Amino acid sequence: MPIYDYVCRDCGHEFEGFVRKETETPPCASCQSENLERLLAMPQVHSEGRKAMSMRAAKKRDAGQAKENAYTQRQYELHHDDH
Repeated sequence: MPIYDYVCRDCGHEFEGFVRKETETPPCASCQSENLERLLAMPQVHSEGRKAMSMRAAKKRDAGQAKENAYTQRQYELHHDDH
């Protein structure tokens, strides 16, 4: 059964609907209207290459945040001598 994304033209509610036939349209999950527009659903791609790229980006982001945190902590220690 294909899954399609819909938006209700009456109430604006967006939802996913299972349909058995291409011509079948489910009612709105919010207001039960059948005045719907089928949206273009973008497929999500999951692959080892995509995962590796995401992990590299996350590690780079985390390293930058760690440097910023260390710098901020060092500046605090230098300017707040509690001895």
